[in-house]
Amino acid sequence: MLIGKASPEDMNLHPIKYQWAYDLYQQAVRNTWFPHEIALGEDVRDFQTMTPDEQHAVKFLMAFFNPAELIVNRSIALGVYPYLKAPECHLYLAKQMWEEANHCVSFEYVLQTFGFDREKIFKLHLEVPSMLAKENFISNYVIRMTEKNLDIDTDEGKRDFIRNIIATNVVMEGIWFYSGFMVALSFRQRNQLRNFGSMISWVLRDESLHLKFGINLVTEILSENASIITAEFADEIRSIVIQGVDLEVAYNHDLFPRGILGLNADYINQYVKYVADRRLEE
Repeated sequence: MLIGKASPEDMNLHPIKYQWAYDLYQQAVRNTWFPHEIALGEDVRDFQTMTPDEQHAVKFLMAFFNPAELIVNRSIALGVYPYLKAPECHLYLAKQMWEEANHCVSFEYVLQTFGFDREKIFKLHLEVPSMLAKENFISNYVIRMTEKNLDIDTDEGKRDFIRNIIATNVVMEGIWFYSGFMVALSFRQRNQLRNFGSMISWVLRDESLHLKFGINLVTEILSENASIITAEFADEIRSIVIQGVDLEVAYNHDLFPRGILGLNADYINQYVKYVADRRLEE
């Protein structure tokens, strides 16, 4: 069984039972990159010529992404890794945790290079209601995974694990992050922040594997634990995703209070709902 309390018998990598997890680990290793490989001098000059609304969008994204990567890292350490028995999954999660840390350092590199008021940006995620609501949404699921009365061997404990994966992996990494990536990459399409856009492309490559791992994890656990599958639970999972969409819709209105050339909150939120539909189908 994939989910449960790990035992000494689970420490042998071979024979590999979940080949997809080992393959994703190998792919993640091949994808390894470092933020300082990207020079941002041109982007700093681009930023200085951008409108106040465009500059606000860049700073707002940094204020969310910088702590968000560490939140995902913590969710893996506390709410995912301890409850999986397969060593091939542990290998992948170890690499994913390194990638989340690398993403955080990458956004820190952007903050340093652009000369932003870092203290002000660091405080935004604790002061802006829409950003704080997103973090509280995730925290509730992570906290549940650390409570002493959680019994992962029961059907309800397994449902708690699935709920946490849906919130942290599918909603946060698979919808919220993709929304931010779309905004960041839109600047590159306009020939602005091109090198920063390259960094985001590398982050997106990592996150695509994270999402694939999470969805494979959910479907594998469901296939091994048919007793946890009910119509009511399916409705609950759908409602978690929809709640995540509602939170992102509110956040994007703060990201773009007036909109910029070719982009506004309503347009982004159409994309958010499209991505959410894809995740629900998956």
